[in-house]
Amino acid sequence: MLSLAFIREIEKIIGRENVLTGEADRQNYAYDAAVLPPVVPGLVVRPTRTDQLGPLIQKCYEEGIPITIRGSGTNLSGGTIPDSTDAVIILTNSLDRILEINEEEMYAVVEPGVVTADLAAAVAARGLFYPPDPGSMSVSTMGGNIAENSGGLRGLKYGTTKKYVLGLEVLTETGEAMTTGVCGRGCSYGYNLTELLVASEGTLALTSKAVLKLVMPPKASKAMMAIFPDVQRASQAVAGIIAAHVVPCTLEFMDNATINYVEDYVNIGLPRDAGSILLIEVDGHPAQVADEALSVEKVLKESGANEVVVAKDAAEKTKIWEARRVAIPALARCRPTLMLEDATVPRSKIPAMLEVLDKIAARHHVTIGTFGHAGDGNLHPSILCDRRDKEEFARVERAVDDLFNAALELGGTLSGEHGIGTAKKRWLELETSKGTLPYMRRMRSAFDPKKLINASKIVGI
Repeated sequence: MLSLAFIREIEKIIGRENVLTGEADRQNYAYDAAVLPPVVPGLVVRPTRTDQLGPLIQKCYEEGIPITIRGSGTNLSGGTIPDSTDAVIILTNSLDRILEINEEEMYAVVEPGVVTADLAAAVAARGLFYPPDPGSMSVSTMGGNIAENSGGLRGLKYGTTKKYVLGLEVLTETGEAMTTGVCGRGCSYGYNLTELLVASEGTLALTSKAVLKLVMPPKASKAMMAIFPDVQRASQAVAGIIAAHVVPCTLEFMDNATINYVEDYVNIGLPRDAGSILLIEVDGHPAQVADEALSVEKVLKESGANEVVVAKDAAEKTKIWEARRVAIPALARCRPTLMLEDATVPRSKIPAMLEVLDKIAARHHVTIGTFGHAGDGNLHPSILCDRRDKEEFARVERAVDDLFNAALELGGTLSGEHGIGTAKKRWLELETSKGTLPYMRRMRSAFDPKKLINASKIVGI
C-alpha cells in the first residue's frame, strides 16, 4: 500500500488531475494484450511533459517503489503488467508530440507517446516514409514500438523498428537524462547503447525522446492475392519468390480457418474454400515493380495457385490488405480468449511448422488459426479458447508448450516481434544457453541495482 505522503509528492510533480488512485482506474491498467493474470498497480500516473519524467522516476526510486512504463498496452508478452500491487505505472500516452521532421537529413524526433500511424501519416505528408507498420499501428506508440522492437507487414523488406532508431534520450533508474546516438546520423564510438535499449522492454531505462530514420517512399507498388488449395503449396511459393531474387515489401499468409473468420467479420469476398492465401506487395521503381510482379505471378502459378488476383487500383489494393489487417479482431471476436503467438521459423521450415501446428491442435483438441509474415517465417498461431474454462485452458497451455518447442527444434525463435515479457521467459534458456541468462541478469542489475524497473520482465533480476 502506497503511503498518502508519497502520493502527495507525486501530485506535486505532475498535478493531482494526472494521478489516478481510484480502484476502477487502477484496474484498467492491471493487464495488457497478453493472456496473463492481472496485477492491479498501486498508482497510475500520467505525465504531460517529458521534464516530469526524471523527478517521477527519481522519487519512485528513492522510495523503493517498482516502476512500469506503459504506452497503449498493445504488447502481447505481458511487458506492461505491473510487477507488484505497489508498482507505479507511468503512462506515456500524453507525451505525444512530433518535435521535428527534418526533410533534408531525413529523420524525425518524437516523444514516446506518438502513435505509430500518426507519425507515418505526418512524414508521408512531407514526402517521406517511415516503414515499420505493426498490426497495432493505429493505437500503438513509438515508446512501445522501440521497447518491443516492433515489426509489421513490411518487415521482410524494410526490417523492424531497430533499423530506424538513430538515437534516444532516456531516463535512467535515478531519473538522470542520458542520450545515445547522434541526431540524423549513426554513432560509431563506444558501446552501442541505442541498440542495447531497443527491444529492452522497459527494463533498462525510460525513453523520453527518439530520433528516427526516414527513407524515401517507393515510387510504385503492386499488390496481389494468390489462392492455394493447401498450405504446402503456399509455403513452396514463399520459398520460390525469394529464390527468384524478389524481396516483396509484404508477403503474408492466412490459413483456411483465418480466411473464414475474416470473411465472417468483414465479408469482403475471400475464397472460403481456399486452403490458404498469400497476400503480396512489391514496391520500388515502376519498371522494377512491373518486372517483379510478373516474376511473382509466374512463381505463384508454377507453385500451384488456383488463382492470382492482381489489384487494379488503390481501392482494390486497400481491400486486399484489409483482409490481413483485420485478422486479429476477426479471430478475437470468436471466443472470449485469443492466445496470439509469434513463433518464427526459417522460411524453408514453414511447411513443417504448419504440419506440426495441425498435429498440436488435434492432440490437445484446440482450435488454431494461423496467419502471419510468411516472408520471414514469422507465423502467428492463434488459439481460440475461453480462459475461464480451466480444463480447456490447461490444454491450451500444453499446446503453447508444444508450439514453442517445435519452433525451436526447427531452428526458429520464441518471438519474431512480440517480445519476451513475462509470457515467454520460462522458455528463454532453451533458445539461448545457461550462461546467457545469468549474464543478462548481471547486466540488468548494473542498470537497476534496486531491481525496480519492470524487474520481472525478460529474465528477471
